[in-house]
Amino acid sequence: MAVTWLLAPLAFAAELVDSSLGMGYGTNLVPILLLLGYSPAQVVPAVLFSELLTGFWAAHWHGKVRNVEWRGAALKVALLLGGLSIFGAVFGVFAAEHLSGLTIRAYIAGVVILMGLLILFRKRRAQLSWKGLSGLGIVAAFNKAVSGGGYGPLVTSGQVNCGVPTKQAIAVTSLAEGFTCFVGLVAYLIAGQLDASLFAPLVVGALASVPFSAWIVRRLPERAFTCFVGVAVLILGLVSLWKEVIT
Repeated sequence: MAVTWLLAPLAFAAELVDSSLGMGYGTNLVPILLLLGYSPAQVVPAVLFSELLTGFWAAHWHGKVRNVEWRGAALKVALLLGGLSIFGAVFGVFAAEHLSGLTIRAYIAGVVILMGLLILFRKRRAQLSWKGLSGLGIVAAFNKAVSGGGYGPLVTSGQVNCGVPTKQAIAVTSLAEGFTCFVGLVAYLIAGQLDASLFAPLVVGALASVPFSAWIVRRLPERAFTCFVGVAVLILGLVSLWKEVIT
């Protein structure tokens, strides 16, 4: 048990990145935990549970420091993305049974790279498209279901490309991913495969980082922050492609 609590600082660092950029918690934390010898059955439910709690906690803090106003379009977008996670998860489970892991990882890396390029090189701000956001929610949840990652980069960058302000997009991603992780946990419960051995240290570490993340987002200028997110998405996609496909 004492060794397990040493994972809390890892969760703190991963969530600091995730709540600041709208991506990176599962993508960074899952491989580390697997390398440390924990099984996927221990890691995935713990990551989902901690992201469930930090998603709602981050949404609260982003609202508190005025990165987002939880009314009107922002709340509608979060509820839409969260609600559509059910459909995306169903498609993801089906695909996981019929596609190779290499195909899935290559697809997700390609999508993430494309979204990063769109942020960095778009000529003008697009108009908010509810149809586009609906498709985004389904595809992002699909990514989460088939690989455990690829949700935050797609949802955050997709919102930015649909015209949502970057800081608001990060807050909305946190709230929407909370709903998505809830769906994933329910699936584990139904399957009777819920291992809670890593829940406590990941939750404590991740929750502690959220106020700092919200403050970081608040302090950075919007335009510079948008470019920073675009670069982060692009790098994440390229690293994923190199790690999972080329090597």
